[in-house]
Amino acid sequence: MRPGVNWVDMHKLAERTILESLKEGHLLVGDVDAMVNERLGAVFMPHGLGHLLGIDTHDPGGYLKGAERPKEPGLKSLRTSRDLLEGMVITVEPGCYFIEALLLPAMENTQTSKYFNHEQISRFRGFGGVRIESDVYVTSDGCLNMTKCPREIRDIEAVMAGAPWPIKLTSIPSVNGKA
Repeated sequence: MRPGVNWVDMHKLAERTILESLKEGHLLVGDVDAMVNERLGAVFMPHGLGHLLGIDTHDPGGYLKGAERPKEPGLKSLRTSRDLLEGMVITVEPGCYFIEALLLPAMENTQTSKYFNHEQISRFRGFGGVRIESDVYVTSDGCLNMTKCPREIRDIEAVMAGAPWPIKLTSIPSVNGKA
């Protein structure tokens, strides 16, 4: 994330990452590009990637006057379609859900059923899902993750077992590798 990056593109990247991970875990099979084209990511992440954060929890300004809201599955839930600007604060909330009302139609649809490993997906029915939220400040050449909590499995398990969590600034490097 950095100034000039479009939020719709960020959402699509999150969907692609989820689809790639589900394929790596053998829950999905086939070509990820084809899955993206079928909007299969919206089955697992039916909500938008995040929202502007400010005085109000869901800060206004996501759709400026004249901006059109995307209409495709998953994208129609976006709270903004803007290009990121330096100084914006936005939540990044990717989630992966196994929702029967979304899974069943996709698994029965002739266009999308071929992507599912039906046996493996059935292991996660009734699981619900997981969403991770970060509050991110867009800097001139990247972004700063202001959320301070464990993210790695070993860190989460250690904190849950009572270990102290070190609070320190973290940043997400931009494409050019700078923090």
